[in-house]
Amino acid sequence: MQTSLAIVIPVGPGDSAWHGLLPQLEDVPADEIALVLPSDRPGEPVPLTDPRLLMVLSPAGRARQLNAGAQATESEWLWFLHADSRIDAGTIAALRAFTREDRVALGYFNLRFLDDGPRWTAINALGARFRSRWLGLPFGDQGFVMRRSVYEALGGFDEAIPSGEDHAMIWQTRRRGIALRALPANLHTSARKYSERGWWRTTREHLQLTWRQACAFAQADVAR
Repeated sequence: MQTSLAIVIPVGPGDSAWHGLLPQLEDVPADEIALVLPSDRPGEPVPLTDPRLLMVLSPAGRARQLNAGAQATESEWLWFLHADSRIDAGTIAALRAFTREDRVALGYFNLRFLDDGPRWTAINALGARFRSRWLGLPFGDQGFVMRRSVYEALGGFDEAIPSGEDHAMIWQTRRRGIALRALPANLHTSARKYSERGWWRTTREHLQLTWRQACAFAQADVAR
């Protein structure tokens, strides 16, 4: 059965990483590509050379921009990508297979890091695999893909929290009984933040933030 797909890419202020991502999307069977820019600092003009490309302006904030991109599109499936994500042929094949299925699930990819950071990020990739496969906590840099009906059932991304909108969505899938599906392909992401801020410092901060958010979400479930 023919399906339609929209790709939603939030762009932070001053971020130019999307320049490297858009050419890779030429072979992706997408009907719409929403590039969501912060309305207060949209940055440079976007060349709309791809007829599928939509430029969407939204108040800054990843959750707001993700939701704005979803709302600006009409396709049956939604694929949320970070601007510094990079794909390969395996990513596209796994995406095709997943969107051909009539499933109520949230899909995600194996996280891999580009070679623009320290080699220790290989440990972070292993940690992401453990976190997503064994703890059931994939994060947004693993490329969430889902039917629009699933996105709507989850209530979209939570704009009321300052960060961790991807983490919050995964907790919502648990509450709703929606399955998580690991797709058999890689999605690469930049490791530059580990170079800029230091590998150990960045890793430690991510672990601490994840733990604090998990505790907060668990307490909210108990209160509910």
